[in-house]
Amino acid sequence: MKVVETKAAPAAIGPYSQAYTAGGLVFTSGQIPLSAESGEVTGGTAAEQTGQVIKNLKAVLEAAGSSLAKVIKTTCFLADMNDFAAFNEIYAKHFPGKPARSTVAVKQLPRNVLVEIEAVAEI
Repeated sequence: MKVVETKAAPAAIGPYSQAYTAGGLVFTSGQIPLSAESGEVTGGTAAEQTGQVIKNLKAVLEAAGSSLAKVIKTTCFLADMNDFAAFNEIYAKHFPGKPARSTVAVKQLPRNVLVEIEAVAEI
């Protein structure tokens, strides 16, 4: 196992790593819409936040030697399922390969953001 860490994505906000690689796969922690530079939440809408989350996810995957095109599975968390269509619109632009996915609504996400995505990808 190897820890993945990059300054191109926000640092972990708790006792966890941005990602780990093992067995030819990369397992990312959930990415939320924080700026890598400031660590502050970016975007006010679910669509804007989804774009930032995917930017962060891409940076972590690339640091692990992978990419969005190699994602096998995502788990997506929304603070409000009413944002599902806006989320899907942005998500679909970045995952044309349509990886397996679960999407769930949760009561609350860290820093009161609207979107979080974690992924498993090939290296």
